[in-house]
Amino acid sequence: MALPRTLTVSATALAAASPALAERVDSPAWDALAAIEIKEIITDTSYEVRKVFPSEIKDGVAQFDITGFAVPLGETSNVREFMIVSDMGFCPFCGNPEHGTALQVSLAEPLPFVEEGMRLSLRGSLETIKDSQTWQSAIMRDAIVIDG
Repeated sequence: MALPRTLTVSATALAAASPALAERVDSPAWDALAAIEIKEIITDTSYEVRKVFPSEIKDGVAQFDITGFAVPLGETSNVREFMIVSDMGFCPFCGNPEHGTALQVSLAEPLPFVEEGMRLSLRGSLETIKDSQTWQSAIMRDAIVIDG
């Protein structure tokens, strides 16, 4: 899969400018993820999740930068995979768009420690997930921490 484009986003300056923004990050990266349209179709004999991706991430993004808050998936030491959310008030496991956008992150190298709510800026490749059997729509792979 070719990932030719770059989408670079940093919200660090926003949070530094106002302490009220420290619990929420708004950025074009989060806007692109939130713009993914998901429709669940259930019949007596089938289940399907249809996804429509915005053009800027439709085919994935080779270099995708995002800032958010970590939500560990289990262990908090030697962490390689976790979720990141734009707002600590969001429930990343609810499967409902009203609960906000979450992104699964797979790190290139494990972090020694990840605390829930830890603010991180990451860079990695964004892959869209077109599997019609899951609500999951994107994953960041081979991510590195660029600030946090």
